[in-house]
Amino acid sequence: MKHMIRILTMLILLSSAAAANDLSGYGVSLGYGPSKDDIDIYRIGLLKAWDVRWLENPTGCVTGYFEVSYNRWEADGETTNGVAFSPVLQYTFNTRISQFHPYVEGGIGIAYIDDYVIKNRNLSSNLHFEDRIGAGIRFRHLDLNFRYLHYSNASLKEPNDGIDIFMGTLSWYF
Repeated sequence: MKHMIRILTMLILLSSAAAANDLSGYGVSLGYGPSKDDIDIYRIGLLKAWDVRWLENPTGCVTGYFEVSYNRWEADGETTNGVAFSPVLQYTFNTRISQFHPYVEGGIGIAYIDDYVIKNRNLSSNLHFEDRIGAGIRFRHLDLNFRYLHYSNASLKEPNDGIDIFMGTLSWYF
């Protein structure tokens, strides 16, 4: 946990420096979620929102973001660490309240996990795909999200037990 606090402090300092330089569209995120196998996953990330909008219509538009994250997986007193990079597409809905933005999202990224056996789940390799689908609400600079994540090596190496996670995330954009 001390390691997570140090990383969070570093990201907050980076975000303060970026805000001072008038950079927009960046954010930090904190997440937690359990797997169905009683593996606790803690996640901290750095986000970069895209400056483009596609398919704009009265209902909403498609946009997205990049996320680089550090993940800490804890099970039965053992810790596994991972890093991931994911491009994520979002469909953001228009609302009558201009600062209230509900959305759905999905993406496929890549992850490196330092141990490929986690609580008797054999992932067979350190390199994995990080699939995600979720929904959330962004209000001003805060973003609350609930997502499903699946880590797997896409059967490039067997066995490929994979891990499924339901995660809640709180993000702050600056």
